[in-house]
Amino acid sequence: MKKTINMVLSIMLLLTAVSFAQNGKMDKEVAKLFNQGNKQKRSGDFDGALKSYTEALKKSKDARIYYQMSLVYKKKREFAKAEEMLNKCLEVDPKFYTAYNGLGTTFYSWGKYQKAIDNFKKYMENATNESRKKVAKKYIGYAYTKLGDIALKEKKYDEATDYLMKAVANYNYDKAYLKLADIYLEKGKFNKALEAADNAANFRKKVPKGALYFYKGMAYKGLHNIAKAKENFKKASKDRTYRDRCKYELKYLH
Repeated sequence: MKKTINMVLSIMLLLTAVSFAQNGKMDKEVAKLFNQGNKQKRSGDFDGALKSYTEALKKSKDARIYYQMSLVYKKKREFAKAEEMLNKCLEVDPKFYTAYNGLGTTFYSWGKYQKAIDNFKKYMENATNESRKKVAKKYIGYAYTKLGDIALKEKKYDEATDYLMKAVANYNYDKAYLKLADIYLEKGKFNKALEAADNAANFRKKVPKGALYFYKGMAYKGLHNIAKAKENFKKASKDRTYRDRCKYELKYLH
């Protein structure tokens, strides 16, 4: 899942770079340094790229240069620097709305999920490209799921539920639905747990089938539907992660 999310983030950044590179003209010398920095960034020479961008900035405080510097700092996992460059980008050009998307991905990678959500929302309020807005909305769903997971680990079930409901309101994320199923089981809301597990199955992308069947089995157990509980535990037992737990449940189901 982490690899998939990182891939989507990279695609978002690539599409953004292509779109703003076509907007407006640069002075010849500035463009030369800017393109040199872009080439160095693509080759992995991040320090060289930063040097080229810094030289370009001495000649022109162009928002695109700050944005590209933020991408380099993000690659170096220097998130505070990336944030600084994106804020400078917006200072130079308040209508450079792509910077809000950049702040969203920066804060997401940094683990500051609420700030990521806030900036993705700002991007969506101003952006006109519907496909990119859709991706930003997906990341709002991911970020709310992260917040829900943190609250769940702290056993703050009401707070976790609120975050996860906001997650699925933005994106039908199988992982968020499965976490909701877990919470509802903990609170004895078995019909809701079953509904959440079914939603996880309907929108399944990465969640293992074993997890879906196990949570459905637990929900049916709570509802005293022994036949359905056994049916789902047997299916879940084919997944090695859930095999022992399912054997235990099947042993004591009556």
